[in-house]
Amino acid sequence: MTTVTIQDAQERLAELTRRVEEAGEKVVVTRDGRPVVDLVPHRETHGLNLDAGRSLLKARGIAAPAPFIADDFDEPLPEDILLRPLS
Repeated sequence: MTTVTIQDAQERLAELTRRVEEAGEKVVVTRDGRPVVDLVPHRETHGLNLDAGRSLLKARGIAAPAPFIADDFDEPLPEDILLRPLS
């Protein structure tokens, strides 16, 4: 990991970018001695893969991770429950 000041990073941006890109190095940019920005290699994000999650659960013997969900699970709670004091 390399640490540089923000002024130094401005002057050497192409060089620092090359180091991050080619060597996978992390560069921390500081202002007044405090870290403010990390230069790290870009990673593609692909979102949530539900099929992979199901496969993992199946491999671990979990056929139905949520065996029962009530039809009204997302309905508002009745007022008598909402108005009851917490114990």
